[in-house]
Amino acid sequence: MVTVITKKNKIAAEIKCDLKNLKNLELKKIKETLNNFGMIYFKNQNLSSDNYLKFAKKLGTPADYPRLKGLNSKYNKITVVERKVTDKGPSFGEQFHTDSIYTKKPPRFTMLLSKLVPKKGLANTEFSSQYLAYKSLPQNIKKRLKNLTATYSSNGPISVTTQEREKEKGKQKNELISTHKIIKKINKKLSIFCSPGHFISFNNLNKKEEIKLKKYLFRHQVKKKFQYCLEWEKNQLAIWDNRSMLHQATPFKGNRKMYRITIY
Repeated sequence: MVTVITKKNKIAAEIKCDLKNLKNLELKKIKETLNNFGMIYFKNQNLSSDNYLKFAKKLGTPADYPRLKGLNSKYNKITVVERKVTDKGPSFGEQFHTDSIYTKKPPRFTMLLSKLVPKKGLANTEFSSQYLAYKSLPQNIKKRLKNLTATYSSNGPISVTTQEREKEKGKQKNELISTHKIIKKINKKLSIFCSPGHFISFNNLNKKEEIKLKKYLFRHQVKKKFQYCLEWEKNQLAIWDNRSMLHQATPFKGNRKMYRITIY
């Protein structure tokens, strides 16, 4: 049985079920809820790597992560997102972004499974709905963004947060660059698809226009009324749609280990 609990402003939903023993109708309900909200999460899911990967495959095709090596040769689609108490820099992903937008085919979904977490409330992930962000844009800005594209890089501002883990598990040395339309249509809804953490430039705008639009858009995308903050517990799984949801890690000191899978 699947129970759905709606969170703030319908930005997120908690789902109660057993992911190791899903029936087809339960899986269908999970997919529908993910499409409707953009982010869902499940508590008390003690999943082995095999269970985790098996569930991921029910949502799509697991993707390679170009920046870090996989968990091991058997589970190379699972990467470890880790924060160590000895780390000097910011937390991995500590800036609003959408995953791997610097690739030509970014993953639709990201899954994060908590294996080790500090005290609840100390290491959170904040999400910002880009469905709601688009909906509240003034008409003149919607019109301006309609056919606009932007360029993104793996060496964008957020890359500073991956340095500690890349020293240990890095695999991609070359810069990855891509161009994507700012406005996407997903499940009959429009969304802003723009990653501040990887942003390089808007295309076909003069510098003055670009600075003004960038300042406005980046502030608008992450207004508090579009956000939901997820407080991590051990054995908690979150899934979000990268096309309609920005996310960022909150700053913290301590040890945290998460297993991550991205999905086409």
